[in-house]
Amino acid sequence: MLTHRNLCTLWLLLILHGSGNAMRFNLFRKPPPLQDGDIRLSGSGRASEGRVEVYHEGKWGTICDDGWDMAEAKVVCRQLEFPGAKSVVNGHDYGKASGPIWLDDIDCKGTENYLSTCAFKGWGLTDCSHKEDVGVICDADGTNTTIDDSIHPLDHSISLSDELGQIFDSRKSCDFHIVAQSATGNRKEDGTPEIVETDICAHKLIVSQFPHFNASEESTSVTVSISESCQPYFTSLIRYIYTRKIDVSFTSAQCFHWMASEFRMKQLMEDTGRLFTKILPEDASFQTQVSLYKYAEKTGDLVLQENCIQFLAWNYQNLTASPAWTTLPDKLLGAILARSDLVVHDEYFLLETVESWIKERGNSISLETQVDLLNGVRFPMIPAEKLYDLESKSSLYSTFTNLYRENMLKAFQFNFLLLSKLQSNSKFNEQYDDYKPRIYTSEAWSTVLGPLNLVQNRIRSSNRRNGYNSYAYPTSSPYAKTTTSFTTSVHNSLILKDKRANWQATVFKEQRDCSNWGIRCESVPAVRLVGSYNQQSNILFRNRLLLMCQGKYICQVQDFKENVAYIPKGNETQTAYPCPDDQYVYHFVVRPEYV
Repeated sequence: MLTHRNLCTLWLLLILHGSGNAMRFNLFRKPPPLQDGDIRLSGSGRASEGRVEVYHEGKWGTICDDGWDMAEAKVVCRQLEFPGAKSVVNGHDYGKASGPIWLDDIDCKGTENYLSTCAFKGWGLTDCSHKEDVGVICDADGTNTTIDDSIHPLDHSISLSDELGQIFDSRKSCDFHIVAQSATGNRKEDGTPEIVETDICAHKLIVSQFPHFNASEESTSVTVSISESCQPYFTSLIRYIYTRKIDVSFTSAQCFHWMASEFRMKQLMEDTGRLFTKILPEDASFQTQVSLYKYAEKTGDLVLQENCIQFLAWNYQNLTASPAWTTLPDKLLGAILARSDLVVHDEYFLLETVESWIKERGNSISLETQVDLLNGVRFPMIPAEKLYDLESKSSLYSTFTNLYRENMLKAFQFNFLLLSKLQSNSKFNEQYDDYKPRIYTSEAWSTVLGPLNLVQNRIRSSNRRNGYNSYAYPTSSPYAKTTTSFTTSVHNSLILKDKRANWQATVFKEQRDCSNWGIRCESVPAVRLVGSYNQQSNILFRNRLLLMCQGKYICQVQDFKENVAYIPKGNETQTAYPCPDDQYVYHFVVRPEYV
């Protein structure tokens, strides 16, 4: 099970780059320039332990262990944003280092925030060899940035034998060498870049199934470029070619995903990419989510792209209020607008946000792109009373008059014509999605149940974004309500507005709650949404339940089956995106649709 600790771990590990300092929400984007005194832990493959290295004058170098004790270790771990230090170890245990030895006889009080502020001889003044390099093990427990480097075995072997793995491990009878070269970031005395190599003994017959390695009959070796941080995992990647089995940790996930994309290992890339989705809720600025989408697009990971788009669609209202909104790529915005599972207050709010995005971007996007985005708005779904205000209130009406008039005519026809009349128009079937609702969270179509404090926070936050006065349930109970009734129209169109549907939403926290209502629950928590209305032959209700984690973000959207939805809990099937302690607000949404 992926615990909250695991999720914070994955988020932290994926954003540790370059200097080893935790750079929030810098995932897959170029890290800031290294600074003198930056430190990192190298050689272990784990972020919490390794040989201590410090950056100075454009080079990474090591530190002599003379005089080292827990005071110095605490400073290292504090600078790397770990809660504490466990022990001082021999850095030589993490592999032979190259480059200068920058620090010696260092003396810390243990309270410093940066290692370079402790007393030491001077940069590069030492009588040590690399056998005396120091290493530390940091305490990875006790905070939200805990490093719990869980292993996730991936098995794509189907019927392949483990004996192939034994052949690879034996290094016998190999007829093809794969040399992985990595630049360390240091330079040799002659000024040329320092390169480290890993030579892997392989077998041409097996490796040749991946064209990137150019294992032709005539060739005997190939040289590939791998980043220094991914060097420790390259051998495991080649072994995966033999066995189709690999252990992916949170530390190694990004490297395996990148290498799998480079060498066209699609299944490995997609399965590794699924781990990345666990970090999506962590960044309220949405910079990480957008960066991750761009990375997925660059590597061709369609599954990861879909997961990013889905999260942004479910949390669209938060996205529009975030720093990432105005820099959102137009292709990504278009993909969000195409979705029927887009969660938004109402379609008019969606139009306003698209208009604001276009106004903000100005001439940086083409008129053709602007038209495509505006046509992504489902005008027939805009509440009828707001259609009348478009000409006077829309910021882009005068620029795209014909587009607005055409879409408004379609919307008025939808509101005043029966389905049979609409279906006689050939464009109705061509533009059917325009007549389908999204997931509208306005009071006209939804209600909220859950713990009082979370419900209040959710309502206040939503109302602030949408310009309404805040309100909360008038109750002294810590649980706002376990059941509530509300009323909606039977359909979005104005011609059916006066036909009403009565709904009862209920949350069952325990099995006895189900028994008290005379129903049998397969598991708890469970929720039920039951409606009472005059059945319309051409209208079907495809209602949705939104699980809002702590009232902050939507982590799952569920269908109702026979009016009931079951909530994942503990070790059961997890939500699409993680939620600490399963603290949910339940948002019931009614969705009538012409069929």
